[in-house]
Amino acid sequence: MQMSDTRQIAVPPAAVYAALLDPEMLKNCVPGAQEVSGSVEEGFEATVVQKVGPVKATFKGEVTISDLVPDTSLKIDGSGKGGAAGFAKGGAEVRLLEKDGGTELSYDVEAKVGGKLAQLGSRIIDGFAKKMADQFFENLQTSLEGPADDVEAQGEEAPAKKGWFGRAKD
Repeated sequence: MQMSDTRQIAVPPAAVYAALLDPEMLKNCVPGAQEVSGSVEEGFEATVVQKVGPVKATFKGEVTISDLVPDTSLKIDGSGKGGAAGFAKGGAEVRLLEKDGGTELSYDVEAKVGGKLAQLGSRIIDGFAKKMADQFFENLQTSLEGPADDVEAQGEEAPAKKGWFGRAKD
């Protein structure tokens, strides 16, 4: 499965590049990440819990970052095993370009799965992989720029949350 996308982030390429190399930032951005440790030089170890269709699994794996061109591009490769659920592996080539006072981030992702996960069918797997990639880069953008629609910061009162029966919660 392959996919590509581009997104505009309102911070300089150097800040985006540094964030992609930071294990704490990776933990915050990878959907379902429980733990990310290690370094760029030695590689990262990660534990990620995900549910794909009816299959829920804890993946333990490794992530390596290579082909580093400071503030311009890098390649991320990862693989993980989820026990009886199977395995997942993939990579992303990430390019950063200074544009409109911020960064245009473009990426090409390739992902493969095996085991029970592969039995779910390509439509479910492709949709899940796209959702994961989109969510990762959305989380990265939000972490770098801050929340887009912070109603309370604009001096307006946030709407009351409603419970199951349509009544406002305390």
